[in-house]
Amino acid sequence: MSAAPHAVSTVLSTAAGAAPAPADRRARWTPLAVAALVLVLYLWWSLLQWHRWEVPSWDLGIFTQLARSYAAGDGPLVPIKGHGYNLLGDHFHPILVLLAPVYALFPSALTLVVVQDVLVAGSAWALTRSAVRGLGTAPGGALGLAYGLSFGLQAAVAVQFHEVAFALPLLALSLGALVEGRWTAAALWAAPVAFVKEDLGVTVAVLGLVLAWRAHREAGGDRRPVLLGLSLAAWGAAWSLLAVAVVLPALNPGGEFAYADRLDPGAALADPLGALVSLVVPAQKALTWLTVLLVGAGIALRSPLVLVALPTLLWRMLSPNHGYWGTEWHYSAVLMPVVLTALLDAVLRLRRDPRPGLRRLAGAGPWLALAVALLLVPGRPLADLADPAAYAADPRARTKAAVVAAVPAGASVGTDLTLMHHLVPTTTVHWLGNEGDPPPDYVVVDQLGATWGGNPPADVAGWAEQHYGAPYAVVRDEEHLVVARRQG
Repeated sequence: MSAAPHAVSTVLSTAAGAAPAPADRRARWTPLAVAALVLVLYLWWSLLQWHRWEVPSWDLGIFTQLARSYAAGDGPLVPIKGHGYNLLGDHFHPILVLLAPVYALFPSALTLVVVQDVLVAGSAWALTRSAVRGLGTAPGGALGLAYGLSFGLQAAVAVQFHEVAFALPLLALSLGALVEGRWTAAALWAAPVAFVKEDLGVTVAVLGLVLAWRAHREAGGDRRPVLLGLSLAAWGAAWSLLAVAVVLPALNPGGEFAYADRLDPGAALADPLGALVSLVVPAQKALTWLTVLLVGAGIALRSPLVLVALPTLLWRMLSPNHGYWGTEWHYSAVLMPVVLTALLDAVLRLRRDPRPGLRRLAGAGPWLALAVALLLVPGRPLADLADPAAYAADPRARTKAAVVAAVPAGASVGTDLTLMHHLVPTTTVHWLGNEGDPPPDYVVVDQLGATWGGNPPADVAGWAEQHYGAPYAVVRDEEHLVVARRQG
């Protein structure tokens, strides 16, 4: 038996028939308490954002339309992306079919935001449980809080729902099981991550290789977990290859992988030195590496589990798209369970080191990670909760709600970002920037919205007629929110 499972059994064991000791009760309740706190904080923030009618991007509208389509039994059709657009030709995320029953019960874009908050909290519970099992209540709870408050999770919640939310609890459960030497559980929890997004199959492949290496060292000559890890690696790599080379091109309207231009492996292989430099240049990339390193208090580097973060970091930094390089958006979310579980693994290893200095470092590790998380909160989304200005209502909230209510249920609507999320549950929404869409019944324009870059159409009916080739008339115009209805 490996040392980690032994430590787990020591922490959790109680005498047969005896009442649980106070330490055992704390160990049982601490993960739930951390998860509850994380859920409250992120729900609070999400509801505050919803109250302010904030729309970071069109992504929530897209995923809400996907959930609505799945719930109706229509498959992954998303008119926001284009007329008859199959979203499985955009990204490979079949796991999102799980949204259908929840959306059917609560048909709102807010439902997806709440689902994401619950998934984040669930991952916090899983990671804290592993940390408490291995380290004890106080340091395990500190590590769990460091994860729950980490910058990657805050950024993901701030930009509303994305598919990677489903990877968080799966990775936390898989990596926690790997630390404890529960090889089968680690593989079973990791396998579905390949269905979250096309790049995450590579992450699963690396996790499988780490599992095989650990099992080879710790499984006492049993080759089955080694083969299990290698099988998991093959599974993950196969699904990424199949998704990028077959599924996505087959379902994409252009017959190609839509994001092929975001990464050029051939150029990296042709100039490996240049590719190596480009991993940390410009400075925005170096700052992201440093921030991820700090999340694990630097100690996470002592664990091979940290290798599981490399696929995500490499494709982001090698991409010419600067939107992938920084610490904003949702791209760092999947790194957080990897880095914090690697820290847990490293601390467990250092505790067994004969050198006193390294054992003291192990004791400080969870608290250093928590300190880093708290120090990074100012200027990030959760800091809004302490800012009175963040609670100010949108001055146009009443008008926005009235516009949404004025568009008949079942109508087709061409719109910009401002009201997209709120219109999706009751209407068929199209994006105003699409070419080739059929003329919608209504066009809804926010002349103050960021979509127009300060140059909105003054004559919305005329713009709609020119864009769609059908006559429109303005039926509502209040506070720069204009509704035009198709005539005839």
